[in-house]
Amino acid sequence: MTLQAFLAAGYTEEASAWRDWLLRAVAGDPADLQIMYSLHGRRRLPETELTWLSGYQGSKPVRIGNAAAEQLQLDVWGEVLDCLSLTRASLMTVGDESWAIQTALMRHLESTWDKPDNGLWEVRGPRRHFVHSKVMAWVAADRMVRGIRESGMPGPLDRWEALRDTIHDEVMTHGFDAERNTFVQSYGSKELDASLLLIPKVGFLPHDDPRVIGTIDAIQRELTEDGFVLRYRPQDSNDGLPGGEGVFLACSFWMVDALLGAGRRAEATALFERLLALRNDVGLLSEEWDAHAGRQLGNTPQAFSHFGLVLSALQLHHGKAHHSNVPIGGVPASGSPAEAPEPSSASGAVSP
Repeated sequence: MTLQAFLAAGYTEEASAWRDWLLRAVAGDPADLQIMYSLHGRRRLPETELTWLSGYQGSKPVRIGNAAAEQLQLDVWGEVLDCLSLTRASLMTVGDESWAIQTALMRHLESTWDKPDNGLWEVRGPRRHFVHSKVMAWVAADRMVRGIRESGMPGPLDRWEALRDTIHDEVMTHGFDAERNTFVQSYGSKELDASLLLIPKVGFLPHDDPRVIGTIDAIQRELTEDGFVLRYRPQDSNDGLPGGEGVFLACSFWMVDALLGAGRRAEATALFERLLALRNDVGLLSEEWDAHAGRQLGNTPQAFSHFGLVLSALQLHHGKAHHSNVPIGGVPASGSPAEAPEPSSASGAVSP
């Protein structure tokens, strides 16, 4: 998302430098891929609780470092491979020197994608089969297939195509609640999760698929406060953390994009304008918004919120929702206009 925002706004030098940083950080044993690194690419981020500090308005515990760096979050493999697929489509000066790293990451994911993990939100409770994690494993396989088919890169095409289909079928079987017509947070659960709004963005299903529409409607109905989107409901999700939280602003921007993709532009625009009104006196957003007290909460300023704003603004400007591996309003390396790929009529997945 950071990379797509850079590219869409024309900051190609920064995007290229960020890609180089990413390649340096993830190089090495693919099994050691972490969900986060220091700004310098350092791997060790030990967490310590500062028990003598009460925290802002009593919001204990106060910690430095982050133990989540050691979690298993399978979506990260998909994020990295999606990112590098986007740079291949966007930065004409970029070669294919990263393909060996991508291949190593994909080969590792082949043996781990079906394991439970901690999920996108760094849940400290028991590991689960999070739907978003499985969808991002599908993204990893899909982007590698595209690299072979569209860019002529070497790799086991048939095997990765079969894996892509297997993951897609499993998510549709275990991650979708047909009775409620919505995807769910994890296999066998009833809980919702804002990350499900990314299903059309990554191309797992078309934006106007009835199951995507049903998920949008369910999240609007059950996972919002004052029209803004929560990540999930902590009291229902056993996330290992005490208390609740405000609405997560990045998730509301994901709703803007999902609504735009579903053809509900007026709803998308209205929500976007409400989000803009939450900015502080210098135009910045925090991580969360307290819908009851009418104030910002959490990390301030928060990059997660701001690149959500940038991407939603540009997609509204161009009048269409784009897939995560497609430059927004730009021209891909092939020289043809940037368009989202057409969905497959057979499975509902994006066709190769």
